[in-house]
Amino acid sequence: MSVARQVVVEADGGSRGNPGPAGYGAVVIDPATGEPLAEAAEYIGVATNNVAEYRGLIAGLTAAKALFPDAGEALRVHVRMDSKLVVEQMSGRWKIKHPDMKPLAARAAAILPPSSVTYEWIPRAQNKHADRLANEAMDAGRDGRQWEASASTAALDAPSARTPSPVQGPPGDQAAGAAKARAALAAARGAAAPAADALFALPEEPAESGGEPTDAHPAPQQPAGTPQTGWGAAPDLGAPATLVLLRHGETALTPEKRFSGSGGTDPELSAVGLGQAERAAGHFAALGTVQEIVSSPLRRCRETAAAVAARLGLDVRIDESLRETDFGAWEGLTFGEVRERYGDDLTAWLASPDTAPTGGGESFTEVAERVAAARDRLVARYAGRTVLLVTHVTPIKTFVRLALGAPPEALFRMELSAASISTVAYYGDGNASVRLLNDTSHLR
Repeated sequence: MSVARQVVVEADGGSRGNPGPAGYGAVVIDPATGEPLAEAAEYIGVATNNVAEYRGLIAGLTAAKALFPDAGEALRVHVRMDSKLVVEQMSGRWKIKHPDMKPLAARAAAILPPSSVTYEWIPRAQNKHADRLANEAMDAGRDGRQWEASASTAALDAPSARTPSPVQGPPGDQAAGAAKARAALAAARGAAAPAADALFALPEEPAESGGEPTDAHPAPQQPAGTPQTGWGAAPDLGAPATLVLLRHGETALTPEKRFSGSGGTDPELSAVGLGQAERAAGHFAALGTVQEIVSSPLRRCRETAAAVAARLGLDVRIDESLRETDFGAWEGLTFGEVRERYGDDLTAWLASPDTAPTGGGESFTEVAERVAAARDRLVARYAGRTVLLVTHVTPIKTFVRLALGAPPEALFRMELSAASISTVAYYGDGNASVRLLNDTSHLR
């Protein structure tokens, strides 16, 4: 007969931006001594708080099971988290309304028999260990590295007041499970990642201070080895190619709202624009998520890209397809001046994406064709990576329009400020997710 084993799992997750750079932390604790038996933490890229919290829960339950591989149903795990959302959902008191959040709950529920796990909400102040691990993981991601146990240096609140290794070797059969815990945690990272990556840009569940009570039980457990189907199956999409679209900073033409394309004077950044580029550089340096930089060949973009590259220590690759539309004879003119001089041509241009500006300019249909080709090349080249594209109004709006499947006239319905950031993620099945549009918070 198996000897009953009891452990406490404390887990947490966080996102700096929600969605933003995210990580989780989890610790398995001996309830009798307060001794930490295993730790887990990981930087998971751009995600929401909810995704990071569920990932922390999955890692904690996986570690607990691996420490006692032979305990079976005799293992009792008490989960303590400061996420009321996760606790209430996994306890079966709140519905899991978001259809794409369900695979994470299903995976957590399948690690151990439901009767073996209980859940308790605790204030954040009582979850310091897991919170610290999650922040260490996010810090590691910001610095371009993965979390390691040696990074865990803060004093613990546990009675032993010592910093554990990734998996401490407890007495007896716990020590035998330590290596298995490490292997299981590594496997859990890989298995859980696809479901989480597919959710980076999706809306959050209800705020943790509220929810919708229900008598429904948590996501059902499936027998080991049974393929998941329906809402419980994690899509095999892998990490997306994330295109962060940065519009260049201001030039002298920008505040006057003059047409400034690829057929004009190729203006440089103004003093204001240079300041915007520096603030954007600081923003990306703090995030620590950009891995590559690609720029339009036009001067204002190259100058903006250079400011970011200098802060990140990256090179800039030039892509001709990221240049702005050629506005022909309208270059340097305001909208009113074009209306006055080329009224009929402007009316036709506004009515059809196939119409080019006066004097041999470029139609929006032509721009869309080269941007789509650039998108396909970039997604293939940077699969699973985050690349900063420094470009212009029309290419950025076109990236977003194509991702949304919106009609060409949508270009006239998007606002795009100088040095603003928009983000689109492309997955392995060809689908795209627009995460952000026209964010200028880093400039304030």
